Amino acid sequence: MTYTMMPSLRLKSRVPPRWLAVFAAFLLGPLAFAQDATSELDRLLETAEIALTENQYRLAAEEYAKAAELSDEPEIAQTATRIAYTYGFNDIGLSAAERWLDLAPDADEARLYIAQLHLRLGDLRDSARAFRELITAGDGDPSERLLSLIPILSEENPQDAYRLMQRLTRPYRDSGYAHYAAAVMALQAGEAADAKRRAEEAIVREPEWIKPKLLYARALMLGGEDDAAIDFAARIVGDSPQPDPEARLELAIMYLSVGRDDDALSQVNQVLLEQPSRTDALRMLAIINFRLGNLDAASDDFQDLLASGRYTMDALYYLARIADREEDVTRAIGLYTQVTSGQNVVPAQRRASALIAQEGEVETALSHLERFAERNPAYAIEMVAARAQLLVSVDRYDDALKVYDDVLRYRPESEGVLLGRAELLVRMDRVDEAIAQYEKALDMFPDSANTLNALGYTLADRTDRYREASRLIKKALKLDPESPAIIDSWGWVRYKQGDYEEALEYLRRAYRSFPDGEVAAHIVEVLWKMERTDEALEFLENAEKDSPDHPLLMDIRERAFPDTVTE
Repeated sequence: MTYTMMPSLRLKSRVPPRWLAVFAAFLLGPLAFAQDATSELDRLLETAEIALTENQYRLAAEEYAKAAELSDEPEIAQTATRIAYTYGFNDIGLSAAERWLDLAPDADEARLYIAQLHLRLGDLRDSARAFRELITAGDGDPSERLLSLIPILSEENPQDAYRLMQRLTRPYRDSGYAHYAAAVMALQAGEAADAKRRAEEAIVREPEWIKPKLLYARALMLGGEDDAAIDFAARIVGDSPQPDPEARLELAIMYLSVGRDDDALSQVNQVLLEQPSRTDALRMLAIINFRLGNLDAASDDFQDLLASGRYTMDALYYLARIADREEDVTRAIGLYTQVTSGQNVVPAQRRASALIAQEGEVETALSHLERFAERNPAYAIEMVAARAQLLVSVDRYDDALKVYDDVLRYRPESEGVLLGRAELLVRMDRVDEAIAQYEKALDMFPDSANTLNALGYTLADRTDRYREASRLIKKALKLDPESPAIIDSWGWVRYKQGDYEEALEYLRRAYRSFPDGEVAAHIVEVLWKMERTDEALEFLENAEKDSPDHPLLMDIRERAFPDTVTE
């Protein structure tokens, strides 16, 4: 606009300029606000998408949640909920799920997320309220619908899930289904006595239903009554003119757990003889053959399982392990990388990356884990932790520490990450920092055998705080008396306290269960200190056959038998 037009415009206007602006804002305000909101929504969504591609998971979850609050589209709140839930940002996920339910009151999926996220956050009362709304909706017996919650709750903290199920089953004391659901969660929480009692209640109310009977047998085994459990399951099989295949397979699992592999094989073969198409029995047969070292037979079984289209991920994982044992590295890597779901995903990808790194391609191994996380976001945090462990394995400690710090931003309450970072600090000789990290983990997980043992062992191995170490390890041993790692720790702290006989007893017991190089080095050390040098050297030489390059075995040879060290 030129200067010459301005006077005529001013002359025509009777409205002061300040009021004109206000009047225009009044007329255009709603439109301007809508445009600003749309622009902000687009910005938030774009930022969230970019954050995801750059592995900034919390930022992505936060931006999606903000977008959900700004938008009236339930789909955006749904996306925000799923992303926050997937990456474990439970507080953000809960807010997004509640927004989703506000926008779509009939969305049962939103209500399910709310129930699960309350459970993850430890709010059992609100979680129970949300789950009750789900199981009481519609027609039918709500107590029977409790059974559908078992696979959902099985993915959560076992103790919290058990306490939640106790709340949910209270109104249904006369229901066999409710008692069975509670028994399953009690079993998963390690509450053998309550699992047994609940299973008995379910059997009384549903005497023809086999599942509570099999669960009762499992509860007996969990309680340490192995023989009674096997006898009970065997009677179920033997007393029936046509034994239920489920009972045979359950009995086979029990035989496996006590090392009676041949008896387990007999039960599985009987199932396959009667029902050749049962893929669950074929899977168990394959696993038994793998355990027995019948790798050719196991390979054939897993190939058949793969062809059936059932238990595909299990078949791929075990075929990869067979290739790994046979040192067919290329085939092993190819099979491990195809395991994209199920309980073996994380160990499969860790092993794949380790094999790639062993071929001298460390950066390729790290990239593999990053790409896997991008394609499988449900495992993104686990893959970041796997990157840290890989970096530790190639002695890139500073890089590994940075990655652990990244993981802690996403999983500040992850016991595994806290312990992994502390162990790395020990390797870096930053022992005081490691102990502080372990103590922080212990504050968060006071009844964790793993954390108690990790702190206790570090105190015994790297400090002179032996009395404190002994107290921690003793508590860990009480919580998990069969753990070889904890048994080894107890032997080591007893050695440090000067009780060589007891130390040797526990260390040998640990080695029988877990013939590891570190445990072997501890045994050699104790024998050497007891001046049983010939026995120590013989044990060392045998251990070196399995772990020739183990640093602790090399260290004890240099200290105890320097004359035998060769260049």
